[in-house]
Amino acid sequence: MMPRMHRLTGVLCALALVPAAMTACAPADEQPAASSSASASADTCTKDNLTTLKPGTFTVATDQPAYAPWFSDDDPTNGKGFESAVAYAVANELGYAKENVTWIRVPFNAAIAPGPKQFDADLNEFSITDERKQAVDFSSPYYDVTQSVVALKSSPAAGVTTVEGLKGLKLGAQVGSTSYTAAQKIDPGVAVFNNNDDAKAALANGQIDGLVVDLPTAFQIQAELTDGKIVGQLPAGSDKPEQFGIVLDKGSPLTACVSRAVDELRDRGELAELQKTWLAQAGNAPVLS
Repeated sequence: MMPRMHRLTGVLCALALVPAAMTACAPADEQPAASSSASASADTCTKDNLTTLKPGTFTVATDQPAYAPWFSDDDPTNGKGFESAVAYAVANELGYAKENVTWIRVPFNAAIAPGPKQFDADLNEFSITDERKQAVDFSSPYYDVTQSVVALKSSPAAGVTTVEGLKGLKLGAQVGSTSYTAAQKIDPGVAVFNNNDDAKAALANGQIDGLVVDLPTAFQIQAELTDGKIVGQLPAGSDKPEQFGIVLDKGSPLTACVSRAVDELRDRGELAELQKTWLAQAGNAPVLS
């Protein structure tokens, strides 16, 4: 069964093995969720004070199947994979031990549709958009999507470990995307393609040495190519990135506290460590220096 893709303002942004046409994410007008953690305090954001669907239990949802590197073995309960680890870290921050966390499966579109939810929180690579915030709440963002480079293992780009090493190589990207903007800073003559399917074909037949795409799309392309490799993630630039947030019911009493938990994890560097463990290492996507 083919995995579902995360979507940004109605446009499919590929995340795993899907043969459909792909588009790059993170348009320039993407807005992050405003943090509501300022109205939450350590005293109020405790297990005994939180109103969850089931008292004493934190119910977390994701789609099925759930794919690496966001989850491992389609089992969100094992704490392996970036989003599974983030969910347990947030729950722990709120006072819920692992045994007090219950997972359910909710389809992607159902999770962001208007109406009461079957979960307290849902992690499923949800891009934060103003449109979606009309129907659901978002926590503070827990992940900024980075740009990355994909190549064939036989390409001269495959052994590159620095951004400087990419200069002089032929890069490609989708027109009008933030990936194109990032690629142009490295290769002013970057090859432009109408979509990532065309760009992937150009990579496969050797027209370009490397393809610049957002990291979720890179995981997909790497898997689709028989000898694909993620060369690495590009360092964060000044452009506002696409961001993932935890979805909660609209007006949920938990939103402020979940946001506070995410903010605390970020401030302590724990989100960065989880990203390094599950995306850079387990996902084989090192950061280019």
